[in-house]
Amino acid sequence: MIELRTPAEIEQMRPAGRFVAEVLAETAAAARVGVNLLELDAVAHELIRRRGAESCYIDYHPSFGASPFGKVICTSVNDAVLHGLPHDYRLQDGDLLTLDFAAAVDGWVADSAVSLVVGTPRDEDLRLIDTTRRALAAGIQAAQPGGRVGDISAAIAAVAHTEGYSINTQFGGHGVGRTMHGDPHIANDGRAGRGYPLRPGLVIAIEPWFLETTDEIYTDRDGWTLRSADGSRGAHSEHTIAITDDGPLILSAP
Repeated sequence: MIELRTPAEIEQMRPAGRFVAEVLAETAAAARVGVNLLELDAVAHELIRRRGAESCYIDYHPSFGASPFGKVICTSVNDAVLHGLPHDYRLQDGDLLTLDFAAAVDGWVADSAVSLVVGTPRDEDLRLIDTTRRALAAGIQAAQPGGRVGDISAAIAAVAHTEGYSINTQFGGHGVGRTMHGDPHIANDGRAGRGYPLRPGLVIAIEPWFLETTDEIYTDRDGWTLRSADGSRGAHSEHTIAITDDGPLILSAP
């Protein structure tokens, strides 16, 4: 069921959005050459503890996960693009890292993701990351009251296709509220004017993610991490937004 939030409820969701932005900023700042992914998870875990927030990931066990996730942040490196399960790996110079984090504050959830390069960047990685950021901005701009979910999908796809990236539509944006994942599904490719109406009060996560040379993925042996089929790198950008009478409101902005 898709629920529309009142203006008062959207205001109540702002602390969750701010907290998620803060955690991503702190974990990104901690992501340096030689830092272990488990250390980044520990940073996020400690921030959750201090805030009295609730992790959306640690007990999360959807049908596509082999077991409960068991960690509080997704850390996807290089050819991993989504659901990266933190493990004993020390970041190396030039690694492309995606941090994806969701948490609940006072019963309301926010979800966001950023990609960055640790150490010395490759031009190809910077271009890929920039494309996801611009696609996210385009998707948010298209999230206008009176529109349709397909408007968001088409706007994201237009940016990706202009840069020559193909698009996987298995995983994409989603509704956000009392839980992390809900309807409607928001694919990263679609037709404008189609899909669920964008009504004031709808709260969604928009999350373009692209791979450098493929749109095919597979699940790592850890049962969670999604990797590119050809070993090429991936990047991912995400915000939680609310549709309002005045247009889209970014709840997870820094």
